[in-house]
Amino acid sequence: MSDVLTEMYEQTMAGNAPRVLELTKQGLEDGLTPDSILFDALIPALEEVGARFERGDYFVPEMLIAGRAMSGALDVLRPLLADTGAETVGKFVMGTVKGDVHDIGKNLVNIMLEGAGFQVIDLGVQVSPEKFVEAVKEHQPDILGMSAFLTTTMPMFKVNIHELNKAGLRDGVIIMVGGAPVTQEYADVVGADGYAADASTAVRRAKELIAVKRGK
Repeated sequence: MSDVLTEMYEQTMAGNAPRVLELTKQGLEDGLTPDSILFDALIPALEEVGARFERGDYFVPEMLIAGRAMSGALDVLRPLLADTGAETVGKFVMGTVKGDVHDIGKNLVNIMLEGAGFQVIDLGVQVSPEKFVEAVKEHQPDILGMSAFLTTTMPMFKVNIHELNKAGLRDGVIIMVGGAPVTQEYADVVGADGYAADASTAVRRAKELIAVKRGK
């Protein structure tokens, strides 16, 4: 791995946004591809931040600043990834359910999805069932992602899916759920199509589900 990528990895982990941005530009000048910057430095750094968070070595602030450091670099890379003909993998509408204001995990998933070539429409937190229904009508996404961090807000998955059914939209969209207390079993019970325990799995699962839907 080049020195630029190694330092970019370390500085993303440290959440040094100005330096990460500088290194992104320097890497591009040195002939590194946008793909290489993304997959060899930025995403591995975020995955390591996530692993440290799970072990209790990192806390929410460290996750946030690492995410912010990466999103600055993504602003530079996004148009370049588009230019290289990296077509959008799919459209992903994302939101944290009503009653829940947690967005760290959701934001990390969004960054990873964007990095992997998805077009992400983030509805934010405290998203009501009506707002999810409106967003699916308006954006016609391939996937609708719903996040819940509290056991008390997890039942909103079922409410939201019920509302999509009522609106006649359920069959046209893949539904993914996630969040700290959510399990595969719970996702099955509420009738979701997919579940992911972390951001990197979410990206892989999203790609798999789209491939199945498109019959590839």
